Amino acid sequence: MDITFNKNEDANRMLASQLEKRLEKVGLGGGKTRIDKEHEKGKLTARERIEKLLDPDSQRIEIGALAGEGMYAEHGGCPGGGVVVMIGYVSKRQCIVVANDATVKAGAWFPITAKKNLRAQEIAIENRLPIIYLVDSAGVYLPLQDEVFADKDHFGRIFRNNAVLSSMGVLQIAAIMGSCVAGGAYLPIMSDEAMIVDKTGSIFLAGSYLVKAAIGEDVDNETLGGATTQCEISGVTDYKCKDDDDCLKRIRNIMSKVGDYDKAGFNREKPQKPAKDPKEIFGILPDDRNKAYDMQAIIDRLIDESSFEPYKEKYGQSIICGLARIEGWAIGIVANDRKIVKSKKGEMQMGGVIYNDSADKAARFVMNCNQKKIPLLFLHDVTGFMVGSRSEHSGIIKDGAKMVNAMANSVVPKFTVVIGNSYGAGNYAMCGKAYDPRLMLAWPSAQIAVMGGAQAAKTLLQIEVSSLKAKGKTILPEDETALLDKIKQKYADTISPYYGAARLWVDAIINPLDTRKYISMGIEAANHAPITKPYNVGVIQT
Repeated sequence: MDITFNKNEDANRMLASQLEKRLEKVGLGGGKTRIDKEHEKGKLTARERIEKLLDPDSQRIEIGALAGEGMYAEHGGCPGGGVVVMIGYVSKRQCIVVANDATVKAGAWFPITAKKNLRAQEIAIENRLPIIYLVDSAGVYLPLQDEVFADKDHFGRIFRNNAVLSSMGVLQIAAIMGSCVAGGAYLPIMSDEAMIVDKTGSIFLAGSYLVKAAIGEDVDNETLGGATTQCEISGVTDYKCKDDDDCLKRIRNIMSKVGDYDKAGFNREKPQKPAKDPKEIFGILPDDRNKAYDMQAIIDRLIDESSFEPYKEKYGQSIICGLARIEGWAIGIVANDRKIVKSKKGEMQMGGVIYNDSADKAARFVMNCNQKKIPLLFLHDVTGFMVGSRSEHSGIIKDGAKMVNAMANSVVPKFTVVIGNSYGAGNYAMCGKAYDPRLMLAWPSAQIAVMGGAQAAKTLLQIEVSSLKAKGKTILPEDETALLDKIKQKYADTISPYYGAARLWVDAIINPLDTRKYISMGIEAANHAPITKPYNVGVIQT
């Protein structure tokens, strides 16, 4: 291998190592002291419960692990958003598991907690995927109640989604394994089946202190809403479990008897490994987001047998389109190429830019995949659409709108992986978060923003300098340099994939070597939901 490959490999493996360390920290939730306290109560932690619930040695993918990172510092932080969300297998049935992390503020709901729970339910709704709730929460985090209670996508939306999932016939199982109070009590009881752990589980609309304050009644929490009360007196819950292990075993028993589901019918053959070593991705992907490289070389290391069927290979070359398989699943790939190529007119085209012909090609390919019921995978390394008089005179807005229209109205499931840059309208056209990808993923090398850092920093500098001069301040060259450095650093922080993952703009930052697993399990989840809507792109300017 040459020196450039080795340099790239070192940089990308370092990024992967940094990701692993951050995930290890998230895995500790509220910290070892809090974990020990849960164990002293005879309780398992959220992650321990999920590990015991899922089939041993089975594949699983985590959603939103980095949610809340760097947020709520004034409140002591909210690691992982205070909830763990995992797609995995219970008694060989694929499902999504949502477990409150009681080591983080007793499982209280921060704004990001609500957003992460809603994302889990959205995945269940889109894919008709069974959902299991492991409930252990103190309810809404009161200091931030104004950001989590009353709006459309706040706490109450959870129960609305419970009702929607039930009406769709999507199985919901809830286990009350700790506190379940106030409005949160509706979640398990709006599920299809609810169980409660004796002595550690409790569910009521108001705890003993609030009952005393409201109506003057003296009653302890166990009598008010413990397992015996809710299973034998009120009938609110269906099963009384002696401990966490017993509760998880009951869930597995229920799941083992669930019937098969109607399938969307996406094509799958026996999975094959890539013929080219996926580990070479680390050396191929540049250590600098502005450097050119061959996206096809990345694709070849993601797909089965490295076998790719290109679509319009020599036309619109700044976007690669074609058919392949990932873990046996047929998939259509739309990827930004980063090579500098010569167009059909003999002009040199920059990599990572969407030109008129590329947009037209991608739109047609997306429509073809919908016609053939083939899921779509979008691989981002895009700086945007081509600008300038030549592009405008050629109708770049019209061609870009055609691509966005074809993608946005897709009825086959879409999956997005941000490999490098994902800037401006390029993010939209390549199925960014606003366009409902079933999974929105990023590699540690990703950057997501309205424009690149250098361009944005210069624009923001001009605005800041003009503002200061308007106030009568004298700006020296060294002042401009210092201000530019400050702006660059602040902007760099916001385009980091970790900034986006903390806010759930992406579902997960993943090691490139895990990409095949995430996409395969994503398509398997999507296969739970038959396509009932015809593909119609509406009005497209030609």
